Amino acid sequence: MALIQNIKIAVDAVVFGYESKKSLSVLLIKRGVEPFKDTWALPGGLVLEEESLEAAVKRELKEETGVTIDYLEQLYTFGEPKRDPRNRVVAVSYFALVKPHHFKIEASTDAVEAQWFTLDKLPKLAFDHKKILEMAKERLKAKLTYQPIGFDLLNKEFPFSDLEHLYTSILEKDIDRRNFRKKILSFDILEETDKISQKGSGRPAKLFKFNQKKYNALLKEGFHFEIKFV
Repeated sequence: MALIQNIKIAVDAVVFGYESKKSLSVLLIKRGVEPFKDTWALPGGLVLEEESLEAAVKRELKEETGVTIDYLEQLYTFGEPKRDPRNRVVAVSYFALVKPHHFKIEASTDAVEAQWFTLDKLPKLAFDHKKILEMAKERLKAKLTYQPIGFDLLNKEFPFSDLEHLYTSILEKDIDRRNFRKKILSFDILEETDKISQKGSGRPAKLFKFNQKKYNALLKEGFHFEIKFV
């Protein structure tokens, strides 16, 4: 019996944004075509015949939002038969974490609008994009336990409270600040500078910076970054 397939391949991008002392956000587009016209969705679209998945997700992100990202990490493949009402579409999803102010967003092609939304004020999403977003959030939280992600999202020199806020924003819960500070400093990948931050009426705070060279050298020696959150 001949096998007949009519399956299309698509890509979707979950781009998280973080800025110091603010909540975690996600980049969404408002669809300009059916199905789900005028509904918010993740940037994405169909893969072209002679195009790799990575090239497709970067192209769709650029076309629909104006955002260019060098690195997106593959998240998961979603292939429920009726996830798209038009036809059978298998979607390969990707995610990234960026500083929103580094990009000028501009909607085009199938998107009539592009906008950052904080995770606590999300609109209704098209297709199964809520499910994709939730899985990306869980992956991001998990990565906090085994990779020092986030230092690129902070200023080059930062008070330790900014690092704490980044973690609490991504985890969406409070952390034991004393144990967190002790654990991070024990890795010896942060350098204490001779500078002081004075913001508002609060206490002056010492500034730190992430030592990327030291971290890379430790990795070659078998260093394992691990933080457990209860």
